[in-house]
Amino acid sequence: MVPSLFLAHGSPMTAIEDNEYTEFLSQLGKRIQPKAIVIFTAHWESEILTISSSDEVYETIYDFYGFPEELYQVQYPAKGSSSIASKLQQKFEQYGIAIKQDFTRGLDHGSWTLLKHMYPDGEIPVIQLSVNPFLSPKEQFQIGEVLQGLGEDDILVIGSGVTVHNLRMIHWGQKTPEPWAVEFDDWLMEQIQNKNQEALFQYQKFAPHATTAVPRAEHFVPLFIAMGSGRKDTPEVIYRDYDLGTLSYLCMEF
Repeated sequence: MVPSLFLAHGSPMTAIEDNEYTEFLSQLGKRIQPKAIVIFTAHWESEILTISSSDEVYETIYDFYGFPEELYQVQYPAKGSSSIASKLQQKFEQYGIAIKQDFTRGLDHGSWTLLKHMYPDGEIPVIQLSVNPFLSPKEQFQIGEVLQGLGEDDILVIGSGVTVHNLRMIHWGQKTPEPWAVEFDDWLMEQIQNKNQEALFQYQKFAPHATTAVPRAEHFVPLFIAMGSGRKDTPEVIYRDYDLGTLSYLCMEF
């Protein structure tokens, strides 16, 4: 049995860095050995939930610019699984959630920057799904709920995003976090660990600095999906750090 995870994918540079966070990802991959990975990435947005449905090797998508050439040479040669994708599609349809298939899209950096450290050989099938940032937090949670029980079949669900993600508020070179970013994550962890869904679903109203931490929801909603899919009695913070003053590397296990 494997848990569900929310992982911060942070900067694309994560893919080629050797630091405390990438070591954490490496050790996490050694601890959790799934037979397949289902990953919701903040860098694939669509109005209708969309699932990668192919058995071929994914193209590695470089959906960023202005980074060192070394980063554009990274390849992550994972394959998909059309059979698992079809089963997941049936699950969503049974719960009345519209979903469509995609047969050509590659893995974006919300997926491969993490997976490269966790499972460097790319030997585990990956099923990538989109997010719709305009759905409510409760609807995001319900998408995750459809996938409850996958961990019992050793299928790992990952929500890939960032809790505090405001690129206009980063401070280049700053390693100590801004207090407001810490306060937002503190509030978030407290509500999650107390399973206070009412407050979480209205985080924009109750969380301190919510609009500053989450100016747009695409990086935040994978957290609700991962939360909904997990079955741990007590959600656990498995990593926490900050970069550039405000960019959160909070990771959770559900």
